[in-house]
Amino acid sequence: MKLLLSAYACEPDKGSESGVGWHWVLELARLRHDVWVLTRANNQQTIQRVSPDLPNVRFVYYDLPNWVARLKKRAPILHLYYVLWQWGAYRTARELHRQEQFELVQHVTFGVFRHPSFMGRLGIPFIFGPVGGGERTPFRLRMDYGIKGHLLDAVRDLTNVFATWNPWLHETFGAADVILVKTPHTGMALPRRYRHKVRHIIEIGASGAAASPQPPPHDRGIRFLFVGRFLFWKGMQYGLRAFARLLHDVPSARLTMVGAGPEGRRWRRLCQTLGIAHAVDWTDWMHQAELGSMYRSHHVFLFPSLHDSSGGVVLDAMSYGLPVVCFDLGGPGVLVTENSGIAVTTARQGRQQLVAALAEAMKVLADQPDTLRALQRGALARARELTWATVVRQAYDGWHRPAP
Repeated sequence: MKLLLSAYACEPDKGSESGVGWHWVLELARLRHDVWVLTRANNQQTIQRVSPDLPNVRFVYYDLPNWVARLKKRAPILHLYYVLWQWGAYRTARELHRQEQFELVQHVTFGVFRHPSFMGRLGIPFIFGPVGGGERTPFRLRMDYGIKGHLLDAVRDLTNVFATWNPWLHETFGAADVILVKTPHTGMALPRRYRHKVRHIIEIGASGAAASPQPPPHDRGIRFLFVGRFLFWKGMQYGLRAFARLLHDVPSARLTMVGAGPEGRRWRRLCQTLGIAHAVDWTDWMHQAELGSMYRSHHVFLFPSLHDSSGGVVLDAMSYGLPVVCFDLGGPGVLVTENSGIAVTTARQGRQQLVAALAEAMKVLADQPDTLRALQRGALARARELTWATVVRQAYDGWHRPAP
């Protein structure tokens, strides 16, 4: 199949959106499709280092004028910049389509349902997504956000509501033959008239699972690990309180916090208040290639995120055989099964109940070595199941244009 990917973010050796765009390109190339990729011009240098190894992939680079690109560093203008880029990318794609006659076009990144794509105007089958962004933190779990967190999540909620009135988004949803969503929450955030087009798909894959992970010795105490940005919605205000409860019963337990961000100082103060600073280790942000040793030196991954759409670090941790303790919210709640971790149920549960439930899940893994080993095997199996090849193939195998 001759297809065009719109991938604003697409770079090798990167995580997040750039990594998603790149891995979708790789896997579609491995499926022997004739792939054309429309992406930003500032991705060109890193892509050209590896693109000779992709003979059936062609990259087309487009960007707005430099004076416009400089404005995107100002947050209020960033969204306008992105819409302008999408419009310019469509005009570039239109000329390209006249020459190449593509059979299918897909918008891959950014993967947020609030951001429009104009690729449906090409008049060929159009896949929009995978997209997320419809996940919401329950109001009762926002009490520990702080003023800034409350404001930011309120703005996010309002933006999601206003998105359903955006005529450009209605055009995008209407033109799409299939709308791929990362979580059921995003599917429900779409206007009802388009939900028949929705397919849920996990957008991320494991690059590779360890053949036979060797968990560290358990006799010196169970070791929990958090990796991620230190942001209010990552939920570690609950994770730290749960860990404090665990320490009362399992004083040898330890927690490692890897990352950086605006909540770091607040979380450190919370550790002091809870009296657990002696059992918590802090490590600055690490490159992806360096994280392997960190995963191998821990037993369990703690990730109580409140509205992640994906959760790439969750899948990374499972690929090293770490079972995950999380909430049943967003992407982590989809990724983690009963055989690969413990996803704490949040429905009709208050903050204190959820802290207690997180602590109890951690205690089960600390007190029951057989359960821990079983979930370690299950985490590894889950990672092997969710490879990038499997994820992308599921999106395309047997694809056909749905009947109107």
